[in-house]
Amino acid sequence: MKITIGHLFPDLLNLYGDRGNIAALCRRMEARGIKTAVKQYDIGDDIDFSELDIVFIGGGSDREQLLVCKRLLEIKSDITNYVEEGGALVAVCGGYQLLGHYYQLKNEKIEGLKILDIYTTQGDPRLIGNIILESEYIGGTIAGFENHGGRTVINSHTPLGKVLYGHGNDGKSGYEGVVYKNVVATYLHGPLLPKNPILTDKIIKNAVCKKYPDFLLEDIDSTLENTAHDYIVKRFLGNQTV
Repeated sequence: MKITIGHLFPDLLNLYGDRGNIAALCRRMEARGIKTAVKQYDIGDDIDFSELDIVFIGGGSDREQLLVCKRLLEIKSDITNYVEEGGALVAVCGGYQLLGHYYQLKNEKIEGLKILDIYTTQGDPRLIGNIILESEYIGGTIAGFENHGGRTVINSHTPLGKVLYGHGNDGKSGYEGVVYKNVVATYLHGPLLPKNPILTDKIIKNAVCKKYPDFLLEDIDSTLENTAHDYIVKRFLGNQTV
């Protein structure tokens, strides 16, 4: 049994240590005896999405997003088919924005893939700080860190979670991220997955069960991860009931 992760353009989209998310996915699969392989793709590389079980797109600056969007539009049909056929995809910050219709900057528009019915406009001030969500998607809380100037409108999409602490998609809607099919798109950095093992396992389960429908994902020890998660939640929510 083997799961292959495709890390798209880490030379450009790794603004907040997003490689930690790849490491978390690999560690939790390998702890269950699942072999993992990570394929890193530079901007000019050919990508065969049929070889990939999880695709990760990280965050980058506006300049880097402009470079990446041109390449993504060249392979728009391939990545769209991958998503519509149930491929697992994790998109963080800039990667999240690029899945929508567009990201409107002050003097320029970054065209998106239109996989998600969302759009983003540049706002001020930046939305920065720790953030905690209540997520029906995983049946618990998600903790992370956000740092984004974009304001994303998700229309009728299901959010990743309700904001309990922090700003979220636009600083006013009270929601953060999007889940669509097996896509998880979010502004949460941190990195996100090392301190949210339930979310990590949800992504792994989506990928594994698509490839190996009869496989059962067994529980593994998550004491360290849960300690980090619970510390953050308690620090910012105190004794507030979730």
